[in-house]
Amino acid sequence: MWYGILCGLTAGAFWGMIFVMPRWLAEFSPVELALGRYLAYGLITLMLLLPRLRPLLRRLTRNDCLVLLRHALAGNIVYYLLLSTGVQLAGVAAASLIIGLLPLSVTLLGRRDHGALPLRRLAWPLTLVVAGIVCINVDVFTHAAARHAAWPLVAAGMLCASGALLCWTWYAVDNARFLKRNPHFSGAEWSGLYGISTGLVALVLGAAVLAIGGAADASRDWLRFWMIVSVVALGASVIGNQLWNIASRRVPVTLSGQLLLFETLFGLLYGFIYQRQMPRPLEWMAIMLLITGVAGSVWLHARPKLRGQLWHSDTHA
Repeated sequence: MWYGILCGLTAGAFWGMIFVMPRWLAEFSPVELALGRYLAYGLITLMLLLPRLRPLLRRLTRNDCLVLLRHALAGNIVYYLLLSTGVQLAGVAAASLIIGLLPLSVTLLGRRDHGALPLRRLAWPLTLVVAGIVCINVDVFTHAAARHAAWPLVAAGMLCASGALLCWTWYAVDNARFLKRNPHFSGAEWSGLYGISTGLVALVLGAAVLAIGGAADASRDWLRFWMIVSVVALGASVIGNQLWNIASRRVPVTLSGQLLLFETLFGLLYGFIYQRQMPRPLEWMAIMLLITGVAGSVWLHARPKLRGQLWHSDTHA
């Protein structure tokens, strides 16, 4: 389980890049960002998986293909389209705080899975997580009022981020359940198939967008665009998703929900670095509350296993 926790934390570090990419490429639309990122993701995974692609494709069933299609849409393209819109309209911190609800939403949706602790056992870690999210919420809207930010745009951005939250909540739980029920695919194999299917969906949608909207604006820096989306695709999608698939097999769904919080924390960290500013007092408090809540949840999940190991060693002594 501890190896799974480390993989989940590292995946969060890679995923945090997705919050600042819309700011790096502010001149591009959320549709262009989502389709560009996942086209690059599909190409990278295709090259990595090409030597063993044919036997892997022969193992796919019709049900597997349907799962890949719905995960490509909910967990990648629609999710990042909504998240990019949220970041561009409401800012990195505002979108991050909404996505920060993932530990709660995934825990609630996966509460009936095998290995999940009862919610009453997780009451105090979840309370700390909620308190941290409230701190970020108060800080963001107080700061927006001080800057006289356009409230309709901020509200629309928060609504889009909430839609992204719903998409990824369903994907995280459904993907974890599928991997546990289908051990004939390794985490790396499923991550590769997931990347190729997402790239194919992005290719079809991209062709449709070009057919409807005409040629892309050539005056923008497309070389910079493809460099950045390729780096994010490699780190956040290829490496991050493979690490997350490993974590999904090794930890209960309720704990994997808590580990998703590291995506928010790293997203906030990268946002602070990009804006060249230190966190404000409420942001510091939120970060500490969130880390403590996740650490508490990890301890509660590990305690029964540790007791079993101690009992096992005592009986053999």
